[in-house]
Amino acid sequence: MPRWGLEGLDVVFKRRDRRSIPTVMRELVWPRGGWTRAFHYVKHRVNRLPDRPHRIARGVFAGVFVSFTPLFGFHFLSAAGIALIMRGNVLAALLATFFGNPITFPIIAVFSTKLGNWMLGQRFNPAHAETLGATFLAAGQDLKHNLLAVFTPATAHWGGLSRFFSEVWLPYLVGGIIPGVIAGLICYYFSLPIIEAYQRRRRNKLKARLEKLRAKLHAKRDDKPDRQAPRDQEG
Repeated sequence: MPRWGLEGLDVVFKRRDRRSIPTVMRELVWPRGGWTRAFHYVKHRVNRLPDRPHRIARGVFAGVFVSFTPLFGFHFLSAAGIALIMRGNVLAALLATFFGNPITFPIIAVFSTKLGNWMLGQRFNPAHAETLGATFLAAGQDLKHNLLAVFTPATAHWGGLSRFFSEVWLPYLVGGIIPGVIAGLICYYFSLPIIEAYQRRRRNKLKARLEKLRAKLHAKRDDKPDRQAPRDQEG
């Protein structure tokens, strides 16, 4: 089983080996075996989920859609909530959040922020990308300061957080809705026939195994009278 970069799935799928925090953080950026192997692992796990295909596909939609939101740290919880509302498979939703990864997040973030600025009637400043890191840093400093201010006489600062909310988080949230829905629908209609075909093939294999087992049992039953016949004649 490949090693994954999210410790939450260690609990879901009951990993036997516990990984250290540095290992988990490293594999968040680059899983062991690379992202290609990681993609095939997710696809395999989704196909093998014990649920109806349309429920699994709904979970895939929920996970992919959430990947286009700036709810970092809450993607699992958000995907599970949307999957429950849609009556989709929660585990499929959790797995599908891997659509958002260190490779796709920069593309999603830039596109969603630009689209969100346009939808909100704000002009996107080309120099904004250069100051994006400073915006994140200022918001982090304000957040740290305000947490300490709860226990000290210090005054809370909201300038950095306000700028981050108006220039980054809100445009990202608004702009991620449309591409998130489109990407989620594409993945839904793409995954549904694949899951149906996989489950059909699996049922046929299981049916063939059962028929083969029944044939062996019938053959053993038919052989028993022939082996007992000579003894009956001697008696």
